[in-house]
Amino acid sequence: MSFLELGLVEPILRAVAAEGYTTPTPIQSQTIPHVLVGRDLLGCAQTGTGKTAAFALPILNRIDRERRPAVARAPRVVVLAPTRELASQIGQSFATYGRHLHFRHAVIFGGVGQAPQVRALSHGVHVLVATPGRLLDLMSQGHVRLDQLEVFVLDEADRMMDMGFLPDLKRIISHLPRQRQSLFFSATMPPNIASLAHTLLVNPVRVSVTPPATTVERIEQHIHFVERAHKKALLHKVVSAADCHRALVFTRTKHGADKVARQLDQQGIKVDAIHGNKSQSARERALSRFRTGSLHVLVATDVAARGIDVENISHVINYDLPVDPESYVHRIGRTGRAGATGIALSFCDSSERGALRAIEQLVRQRIPVLGSHHERAPAIATIVPRHSRRPNKPAAPSNRTGRNYRHFAKKRLVSSWR
Repeated sequence: MSFLELGLVEPILRAVAAEGYTTPTPIQSQTIPHVLVGRDLLGCAQTGTGKTAAFALPILNRIDRERRPAVARAPRVVVLAPTRELASQIGQSFATYGRHLHFRHAVIFGGVGQAPQVRALSHGVHVLVATPGRLLDLMSQGHVRLDQLEVFVLDEADRMMDMGFLPDLKRIISHLPRQRQSLFFSATMPPNIASLAHTLLVNPVRVSVTPPATTVERIEQHIHFVERAHKKALLHKVVSAADCHRALVFTRTKHGADKVARQLDQQGIKVDAIHGNKSQSARERALSRFRTGSLHVLVATDVAARGIDVENISHVINYDLPVDPESYVHRIGRTGRAGATGIALSFCDSSERGALRAIEQLVRQRIPVLGSHHERAPAIATIVPRHSRRPNKPAAPSNRTGRNYRHFAKKRLVSSWR
């Protein structure tokens, strides 16, 4: 199937062709026809599947076919996104795909002054992309009303829930007009997400593509078993390697992100960190430098990195394994974009073995252990948990060398950690 067969108007087809897209992704080919005819839709799809275009293209098609001037403070379309970065990315996608159309759009989020956003709304926009908090704030001030809303899109609903936006979502949904089209997208569909979808959607079409087990197939994944004290040295070794052109490093906490970035900076690596405590302008500067290549490494937390779409990330490095195994899929999906390959390396210390088992159950595969490296080999005695040793079994002979030693060390290490 081609984009032409989907029934999109010529200006949109021209914009899509200019981006080099010829064949719709599965989520696009399954979603666009239903959205074009006005059906509510429940989409279960991972990041990196072409989900934004799946709803942006038919929405733009609707705006072009039903041309009306934009009304001050009353958008026809509202797209809700969980983070500032994702909202900006979605807004850019609408601008790109609608470059040949006569429509107005705006992106609003917190952390920056509201004056330019209020000004854009007062002039009227067809499409409004927003984060929940700022949308509610401007609604309460009378700068946004939803009585003329035609299409409501809730993107990355699972992340919304993770970030505690459920009360805000319920308040926004209570202001939606009864007659509308609603599109609901989530990477996962646990009971609380399904319940929210049920309150929002009417007789929806269900589309599910790219389950977790297949989203990571084109990404080369490896585990490094390494104690926390050795992670710093191992990270420097990985990001300094010739094949590491652009690396995204994940930590579990904001403090950890700052600490890792500071350590790499002291080692001469061009690096910055993004997380929730950083100002919006600082995060955007860091992302811009990462995109242009002036930053070699970007260190991020899960929430800050959600929605990052940077091409040619060669390595995703899990400095800390995520507690939520589904976050692993989202993390490593930052590389291997648009059919490209990528490398995902995970550092696993003795306290993270449970997290590793949960990840391997989710992706339905054993993640290969990377070959011996010099941070690991000298520390075999400290890496192997003492309780896993047999009391009367002698330690490895000190004169073991070469292949026999590596085989012995790897076999013992893997069996004790897994």
